[in-house]
Amino acid sequence: MFTDTHCHLNRLDLTKYDGQLSGAIAAMKDANVTRAMAIMCDFEEYDNITKIVQTYQDETLNLGMSVGIHPCEDISVLQSATTERLIETASADHVWAIGETGLDYYWSTENKKEQQDSLARHIHASQRLKKPLVIHMRDAKEDTIDILKSEGAEHGIIHCFTEDWETAKRALDLGFYISFSGIVSFKSAQTIQDAARKMPKDRMLIETDSPYLAPVPKRGRPNEPAYVPYVAAYIAEMYGCNAQEIGELTAKNFENLLAQYH
Repeated sequence: MFTDTHCHLNRLDLTKYDGQLSGAIAAMKDANVTRAMAIMCDFEEYDNITKIVQTYQDETLNLGMSVGIHPCEDISVLQSATTERLIETASADHVWAIGETGLDYYWSTENKKEQQDSLARHIHASQRLKKPLVIHMRDAKEDTIDILKSEGAEHGIIHCFTEDWETAKRALDLGFYISFSGIVSFKSAQTIQDAARKMPKDRMLIETDSPYLAPVPKRGRPNEPAYVPYVAAYIAEMYGCNAQEIGELTAKNFENLLAQYH
């Protein structure tokens, strides 16, 4: 069994499925993906993602979602994410986590303060609801870790990890889990691979971040949750085991993360 801890089910490229999300869901089941968390990036997505979760959840596929505002959203959207609105929107049981939030200085440094303030409010909502954070961190590792620490964030996921072992260790020391995507398989990703090799096995997660990023090893194709076993297979090679073992390990880790709040 495999868990995709980060996918955008409402944004998938469904061309090969004749535009039908049911085709992508069937592919997930065929790939033995038994659980996935659909990630929200702005409030306008909430109703659509909720409908997807409620429509396709069954005894063979456990679906949940996050609630949050991506740091690359416009300033007005970032400011709309008040702690109270996040709490109200994320209170339902099918919402497993708070995010995707965090800092991204790759695309813009002009809105640093708004990103930082938004991250702090997401942390406060997480603390109030006792739901884990989903953290996006790009070209902003120092500020991200500093804010998580100063605001007392204790649990969550550093998603699509692309930093070094020292950064991973600082996040682990705060109680976070580290999630690896297909980027870990890139030839240029030796720093990320080194972090993966040193990762405590009970704190590792896997994801596709689909439809974004390149799938493993299916280069040139749209990414989708059905490809998360390929991420597991690549990490398994590094550990000298098989993909199923990594799948079961990371699925259990995700269960443990969620259980900390219930």
